Amino acid sequence: MAQRDYYEVLGVKKGASIDELKKAYRKLAVKYHPDKNQGNKEAEERFKEINEAYAVLSDPKKKEQYDRFGTTGFHQRFSQEDIFRGFDVGDLFRDQGFGTDDIFSRIFGDAVRRGRGGGMRVARGEDLSMEVQVTFREAYDGCEKRVAFLRGGQREEISVRIPAGIESGARLRVAGKGGNGHHGGPAGDLYLNVQVGNDPQFQREGADIIVNRDVRFSEAVLGGSLEVPTMEGTKRIKLPTGIQPGTKIRLKGLGFHHAGKQARGDLFVKIGVRVPEPETLTADQIKLLEQLAAEGM
Repeated sequence: MAQRDYYEVLGVKKGASIDELKKAYRKLAVKYHPDKNQGNKEAEERFKEINEAYAVLSDPKKKEQYDRFGTTGFHQRFSQEDIFRGFDVGDLFRDQGFGTDDIFSRIFGDAVRRGRGGGMRVARGEDLSMEVQVTFREAYDGCEKRVAFLRGGQREEISVRIPAGIESGARLRVAGKGGNGHHGGPAGDLYLNVQVGNDPQFQREGADIIVNRDVRFSEAVLGGSLEVPTMEGTKRIKLPTGIQPGTKIRLKGLGFHHAGKQARGDLFVKIGVRVPEPETLTADQIKLLEQLAAEGM
């Protein structure tokens, strides 16, 4: 089911004050509370939706993120455990004559538990984060990495699949390998921040690979063939006549995998023209160059 706009759920305008949010929430939460609607699944879903909306909009930091990213973007970044972290409405419901025992645990599952005073608090463990280094080749092919980390004061080691085509800055999530939960709640997650090493021959631009190759002036003018390195081995390519410095010759499908896809990027051979140092030229070569210069070359 598609997520509804939280302001719409509570029936308030964007920018509503905390008092307006609380008033709207109190009215709707009492109306759809499971104690008043026993056996009514539709009312239970509305109650869940109302509490989720208020948990976000009543928290300044979560509300800022929601207003910034919108409904879809917010849910891509925040789990239900994140949404209900620190959310406590025990006093509100007791004021209305309702109990909170087991209501939220039953509706929301392990994401929330009763806290002190009968309110809700998240029992999920904290997320952990660490950096993982992979080589240029490992990022190209994909690989398995053994990762060691401390969890609850104990050393753990796990094997993690690094997908082919991964880029520096990518974040991999390992569910349930974060800090231990509290009061029966689930563990947090482990996040791996990936850094890809450089390569002496190749440069990377997204899914594409760039390799620089210099040719002699005569080859640039007359054309020919050229051997170039690729991640799949050496390839011989045709060098067209009159090629200009900075020209890129494309080798289709020899780049990195696009993230999450079978398609690959390309490899581009960037051509440079090699100019010899004057002291390396023979007398005959200098004479020929002078003749070319005289002919306007």
